[in-house]
Amino acid sequence: MSSEASLTKLGSESTTDGVLILTINDPATRNALDDVLMSELVSEIKRFSADRDLKVLLITGEGAAFSSGANVRGFARRIEERERAGENAADEERSPWEQLDPFYTLRQDPNSNMGPEVVRLLYNLQKPSIAAVNGPAYGLGCGIAIYCDFRIAGESARFSEAFIRNGLVTGDGSAWLLPRLIGMSNTLWMQYTGEPVSAHEAYRIGLVNEVTSDEDLMKRSLEFAAKLASGPVFAMGLIKQIVQQGYDQDFHDALVLGAQAQAIARNTFDHKEGVQAFIEKRPPRFQGR
Repeated sequence: MSSEASLTKLGSESTTDGVLILTINDPATRNALDDVLMSELVSEIKRFSADRDLKVLLITGEGAAFSSGANVRGFARRIEERERAGENAADEERSPWEQLDPFYTLRQDPNSNMGPEVVRLLYNLQKPSIAAVNGPAYGLGCGIAIYCDFRIAGESARFSEAFIRNGLVTGDGSAWLLPRLIGMSNTLWMQYTGEPVSAHEAYRIGLVNEVTSDEDLMKRSLEFAAKLASGPVFAMGLIKQIVQQGYDQDFHDALVLGAQAQAIARNTFDHKEGVQAFIEKRPPRFQGR
């Protein structure tokens, strides 16, 4: 491995086979996600997305936690700021559109609050992503883990939709994604109670793909990341899109989209290389293009 960058609260390291390892690194707060760390995380994911030499993203945490979620002290500051602003804020008359359908208006506003940018980046990432969950993943920390394509958990991993503990609801879209991963009842249980789910229970309900010992977590995660990185990453991006869109499509539309994706894949270098390697009876050398 070779170090690429030394950021304030985020370690960034790439391997020779194209895996970018991002390590959430603020052990004193159990890797709480403050504004500085979130900005660095977003910046590095964007860099990964744009760099053709980087194939797979691997996110983990430093120390005994993956991430304890958003910094609660920041919640307290924002409550005080809202209360101060509320003392002087005048009621503004809502526009006709806002009165008719405020949610439609909100969606059309490019400056509207659409939740954490990091989860949108991970959801729309066109390369594989893995969360190596080395300890508690709470609140937004849990959200970051579930928005990765895969989750490998060490035995000390714990997953909690902890928002309810602060009288909040999930603002990271997990109320939409979790039922697709673990079903409605399991989602409501996690989000109503905020109680942590152990690594083995998370595996049982389909929240994680694999459980390993804490000692072997990074070794196993890097083995899996390297395997993906050696594959046709471009085609994997197409697969991700047709799977995600398939949730909202009927069978006919899903077949049409799949056929379009296959037509695109047939024109890639990786398809040509895969066929040639099969004919020559050798391992393929995919390039993700």
